[in-house]
Amino acid sequence: NLPYAIPNLTVDLHTPQDIGVPVLWWRSVGSSHTAFSTEAFIDEVAAAMGKDPVALRLELLSAHPRHAGVLRLAAEKAGWDKPLAKVSGVRRGRGVAVHESFNTYVAEVAEVSIKPDGSLQVDRIVAAVACGPAVNPDNIRSQVEGSVGFALSAALHQEITLKEGRVEQANYDAFPLLRIDEMPVVEVHIVPSTAAPSGIGEPAVPPLAPAVANAIAAATGKRLYRMPFNTAELAV
Repeated sequence: NLPYAIPNLTVDLHTPQDIGVPVLWWRSVGSSHTAFSTEAFIDEVAAAMGKDPVALRLELLSAHPRHAGVLRLAAEKAGWDKPLAKVSGVRRGRGVAVHESFNTYVAEVAEVSIKPDGSLQVDRIVAAVACGPAVNPDNIRSQVEGSVGFALSAALHQEITLKEGRVEQANYDAFPLLRIDEMPVVEVHIVPSTAAPSGIGEPAVPPLAPAVANAIAAATGKRLYRMPFNTAELAV
């Protein structure tokens, strides 16, 4: 379901046929990883072309007005065209991602701060959502805020590893949830719409990790391809 107008496109899936480990569902299902791969890569394409990441996406989304609509709204509300405030000794960056899942369109802009030791703080997430008529706007905002916390937990901390056939993480001390002091400010903007109502419980998860990864790259010039993000790689 790649929305970008790329004329020459081949998509392949390479996976072991029998890994011996049951793989089941995660919030936003396949969009959790496909959004990360496509939205991080399109940022690399923009960098290679010397183009603004939002501008390039809009060029390639001419046939997908709902993707473009949430992208424009998120960029406008985040002040995409304005530089981030400078903080002494801190590298700051802004990144963006847009994705559709469950017939809902979400764009997110992430702002991050990185200290010389590589420690990362996600300062702000600005989200734009198109999910049809907003029957209960407070519920939409709450679901997006919860999705941000859920997705950021995975992007920063959560990993399941196996040793001698057993999962090593037995409880949340080894599989931590996001702490309250790590939670960014979240702003949610809802696109007025007469389209059919669509899901809101999961669609704000997929854009979070790529938006943060793209913000990290904007701040440091380094791209992180594996989650949870190894912030030690960001130290200077």
